[in-house]
Amino acid sequence: MFKRHEDAFVRRVVAGVDDRGRSVIAEDEQVTSRVQTDAFTINQIWQTDSLPPHVLSDDTSNGAVSITPPPHGFVYLVTTFPPDSSWDPTAGYRDALAASGGGDAFVENEEIAGLHETDTVDIITVIAGEIVAVVEEGEVALRPGDSFVQRGTRHTWSNRSDQPCTIVAVMMSATR
Repeated sequence: MFKRHEDAFVRRVVAGVDDRGRSVIAEDEQVTSRVQTDAFTINQIWQTDSLPPHVLSDDTSNGAVSITPPPHGFVYLVTTFPPDSSWDPTAGYRDALAASGGGDAFVENEEIAGLHETDTVDIITVIAGEIVAVVEEGEVALRPGDSFVQRGTRHTWSNRSDQPCTIVAVMMSATR
């Protein structure tokens, strides 16, 4: 029996500085910036509106989850994908992208369910399970420890296993 992706909450611990200038644990809590869909559950860990940020800048997401980073910033996400067999990717991917702030990213394609394209450079690392990165002319299976650099191309994700897959991703705003 596997843990359902809906249960995939993550903990965020943030370092800071106290009033004496000494390093402290400023936050230690379960992430509340979270969106749950049939396609995936996203926990947004951190967002920065511009680069470079001040070292003590706060998270700028204000509790909202979005796969679309601010125009000069980034978002850092922990995402869990359930097995494809547990939902209908053809029917549900558009709604899942919309729920995660990426509705404009959806690309209509009868051959590849869930195809989407964002104006971002993403660095994705699998931390548990397996997932297939699918592009228009190929695909590659990714396992724990594997990283994938997604450079604004059309792509989708397919979990063909019988277990959830969890990835971490930093998505940086980019131009075309």
